[in-house]
Amino acid sequence: MRRDAARAAAPRRSRAPGSGGAARAAGGPGDDYLLGTRDDEIERLGLQHRVWRPQVLACWRRAGITRGSRVLDVGAGPGYATVDLAEIVGPAGRVVALERSARFVAVAREACARRGLSNVEFHETDLMAELPDLRGFDAAWCRWVAAFVSSPGQLVAAVAAALRPGGVAVFHEYAHYESWRLAPRGPALESFVDAVVRSWRESGGEPNVGLELPRLLHAAGFRLRRVAPLVFVVRPKDFMWQWPAVFIEIHLRRELEEGRVEKAWADSVLRELREAEASPSSFMITPLVLEIVARKVG
Repeated sequence: MRRDAARAAAPRRSRAPGSGGAARAAGGPGDDYLLGTRDDEIERLGLQHRVWRPQVLACWRRAGITRGSRVLDVGAGPGYATVDLAEIVGPAGRVVALERSARFVAVAREACARRGLSNVEFHETDLMAELPDLRGFDAAWCRWVAAFVSSPGQLVAAVAAALRPGGVAVFHEYAHYESWRLAPRGPALESFVDAVVRSWRESGGEPNVGLELPRLLHAAGFRLRRVAPLVFVVRPKDFMWQWPAVFIEIHLRRELEEGRVEKAWADSVLRELREAEASPSSFMITPLVLEIVARKVG
């Protein structure tokens, strides 16, 4: 459940799930994303994007992203949202994607090439480092990135600098990660969620950064247009169930590979998940995400 995100500048050795991307951590030569940048993680991020795509397309439409728009994709991961944005804005528009991982940038470039998209520009860059001089954008899209950077305020300031007056900043960020629960309640999954949140904060990130973004945006010269909760109740047969379930599986597998958790505990989490999937009375509440759309004043 990482997102496209935490893709560009998350703290090292973070164990927390984000968006659209992948939280950074030691994971192998040239790879400091927690779940790595291997094929299975790229596939997981693709699943995550497909699950969230209806919500994302509706959000972009409400924010006014359309034909001819110039859009900054902040923390683009392997480019699933980048491709969608490029197809929406069309040849008259432009998408500039910022992403730290060379592997993800290569995958995103290939995806654009397969679709014949020539209106995308990639920058391999750390969001907490000095960014390219990018100005005059109509919109910026940022999903599950602010929760992992060392300074969300610096991130918001960079987005503000890149937007034209009247441009919109669009964020999807967690606001109450602890809302992720099974029903009937599952103590093993709750311990998993609590452990993720604890290590997330120990790594320097803030899982519930969505609560701080309105203040940061206002201080950076934005006015809020929309703040709305995105939380879902899903059943095992629902497509969205795969989003958290696959994250649990991959996250635990990598944690076991790195020797960070006990096998008995990991087995208890997976067993509880499988029991919930087999029960006709079970459902899952997903982590609360805030959709934030803010317009730059001046």
